[in-house]
Parts: sequence; structure tokens; C-alpha cells
Amino acid sequence: MPVAIWTKDTLVEHADEVAIAARELETATPGDIVRWAADRVGSSITVTCSFEDVVLAHVAATAVPGIEIVMIDTQYLFAETKWLADELRKAMDINLRIVHPLHVTPDNLWQTDTEACCNVRKVLPLNALLAEHAGWVTGVRRIDGPTRANTPVLSIDETRKVLKVNPLALYSDEEMESYEYLYELPRNPLKDRGYPSIGCWPCTKPVAEGEDKRAGRWAGQAKTECGLHV
Repeated sequence: MPVAIWTKDTLVEHADEVAIAARELETATPGDIVRWAADRVGSSITVTCSFEDVVLAHVAATAVPGIEIVMIDTQYLFAETKWLADELRKAMDINLRIVHPLHVTPDNLWQTDTEACCNVRKVLPLNALLAEHAGWVTGVRRIDGPTRANTPVLSIDETRKVLKVNPLALYSDEEMESYEYLYELPRNPLKDRGYPSIGCWPCTKPVAEGEDKRAGRWAGQAKTECGLHV
């Protein structure tokens, strides 16, 4: 256990330690990676989950009981996604926190400017959340696309001043499925309806067989990321 808990103001002092740990924990279990981070930032850690699936939430809540699990409710989430979060909350009694956009009501911005829509409904609420924390656990995986292919299991997000933790970075789709099966986790019904990647309902479509799994996100646009991890 570290002598002193890392804070947002002292994170940069530990950059070398984080870089070394990222290499050493490359093949560690996701749970061990989450515990390593929680040991260093203490209770100032949060987990953001899209609830496309519940693997990350289950990993984190099992590794660190009581850890804060956050779902950013953009006001445009699928009903199935909200159902899944509630199912896991009831099954595991997880510490689930729902975060909403700031001073925003449902509108039609998604029809004219998806970048602005993602910014006000995802990025700004996330930034406000992370302003309260020194550690951030995400579900980013390398297999998710070229922009995520080099994702480390640990890094320091210097802009947001948080220790960023990606415990599932090395997980394949098959390993995600196996984890769900092994722990008998509830499954997002949309997964079996052609939605391998799930975001907000206005900007998520099912994909055809053989298409990239993120082809249904912002289909017909050059956009591939919502901005949370860029």
C-alpha cells in the first residue's frame, strides 16, 4: 500500500511509475489492474460504463466492492441499456450513479451536429465528473478500432488530471463473451439484434454481417468517436 494516496495535483509526479506499471500489468487480470489503481488513488476513483455490456462494471465492483459505477445518461440511451444497468444494480447491489447532461433538455441537435451533441451530452458531463476524481476506469479495448489500437492499461490523462485505467484493453470479443457466460451476467438484448456497438439510439444502427462492429455508430459520417477518449 502506498504511503500517501495520489491526488489530482500529485499525479504527474508518478508518471514514470505509471509507465512502468502499464508494462508490468499488461498481462495482469482486469481485476488486479483496477485494484492497483484503487490502491493509489483511494476512493477518488470512478468507473464509467456505457452498459453496452456489464463486464467492466462486474470486474470493477468485484475487485473493489463499493467502487462508484457511473452511467452517463445522455437522454437518448436505448431502453435496453437502462434496463441492463438496473439489472446489474439489483443483482450485485452496485454503487450505481447516473450522471445527466448539464442544463440540457432533449432536442434535435443530433440531426444537425453530432459533434456538438456528443460534446454537450457526453464530454461535458464526463469532464464535470472527472473534476471530482483522481482515477478513471474505462472499458476501452484495443480491438474496438484503429484509434484505440495502442491503448495502454494505465496512463495519465494530463488534460483531465486523472489516472486513466483500461483494464479490458487486451480483451477480445470472444473473451468478453466468455466472461459474460462464466459469471452468468445479464446481457444487453440489442447485442443479439445486430448491435455489436451500442451508443445513443439516434446515432446507432445495426450492422450487416461482415461489417466492422462500429459501422453502426454515426453511420454515413466520418465520425468514429464521441470524444470521451480523444
